[in-house]
Amino acid sequence: MPTCIPSPIAWTPDHGIRILDQTLLPSEESYRDLETIEAVAEAIRMLRVRGAPLIGIAAAMGVVQAVGKRGKLAPSAARGEEAGKNEIEAVQQACKVLGATRPTAVNLRWALERMRRRAELGAERGEPLRPALIAEANAIWEEDRAMCRRIGELGATLIPTGATVCTMCNAGALATGGIGTALAPVYTLHESGRAPHVVIPETRPLLQGSRLTAWELSHAGVSCTLIADGMAASRLRRGDVACVIVGADRIAANGDVANKIGTYGLALAARAHGIPFYVAAPSSTVDRATADGSRIPIEERAPEEVTTWRGSRMAPEGIGVWNPAFDVTPAELVTAIITDKGIFNPRDVR
Repeated sequence: MPTCIPSPIAWTPDHGIRILDQTLLPSEESYRDLETIEAVAEAIRMLRVRGAPLIGIAAAMGVVQAVGKRGKLAPSAARGEEAGKNEIEAVQQACKVLGATRPTAVNLRWALERMRRRAELGAERGEPLRPALIAEANAIWEEDRAMCRRIGELGATLIPTGATVCTMCNAGALATGGIGTALAPVYTLHESGRAPHVVIPETRPLLQGSRLTAWELSHAGVSCTLIADGMAASRLRRGDVACVIVGADRIAANGDVANKIGTYGLALAARAHGIPFYVAAPSSTVDRATADGSRIPIEERAPEEVTTWRGSRMAPEGIGVWNPAFDVTPAELVTAIITDKGIFNPRDVR
């Protein structure tokens, strides 16, 4: 991660969770300590911690909170079968609560399933459960960091020197355990003194582009320009954008991509103007159990996210609101998908 960007997540000394509250950026850099499953679930649901890879990491760390803080549990035979059963049930309940927070991001489900399996294996072996879960959460985090780095290296080969690129929402260091997904190629090139200029749509209704991507790129010293969402097609029409790079919350088996609402429109504009449209995501975001984009559950969020902004009403009382958090971009609009395993045609992603 660029050293000038604060880490969005960390362990506290006793293995609680400390997050950078992203709802308060860019005006306030504030941290919260999360020591219960309920607190972790609230932070994910309210977007205090966000981005598909980071949600998975946070959820994995959250499962640790289900087994107490002493962590020196006796083997199952010594403490009794009932105690061991209660610990597994606590992990399963934690996975259920955390899994219900954000339905679209597949990394959440993937990480929780991995933690559940590790808990069951630990119980079979009679291992102290908390240290085993901490180690598994750390492994998920470290793997994500390495995946981000590899995505950056691969994606950098697709960006011409001196180019301008366009992104959507925030798929950078604030959304992952490393340097990001969509922004990883930007940071990789920045390290070599060849960072592209980045055009950032604001990303309504919660402004992850203006509040988060613009904030972290500015902190990293990467040149960027902020635009309103409705300006994106006109900006691409100017002809100075070399490519579009976005992240993903889920990639279906056929290459359809769920990402922040507005991504589909950006892909259509890119196709209309002959601009490559790339998706960057860890291989864990590919969901082979979901055949195509029509089967991806799309989270719908509260009307107040559209009608108000930080307590101020921006629309008439009683107005109807449709507020999906994501849309689905068909595979035929995607030029290539960049994962830690390589650069793929959307139909061949793995």
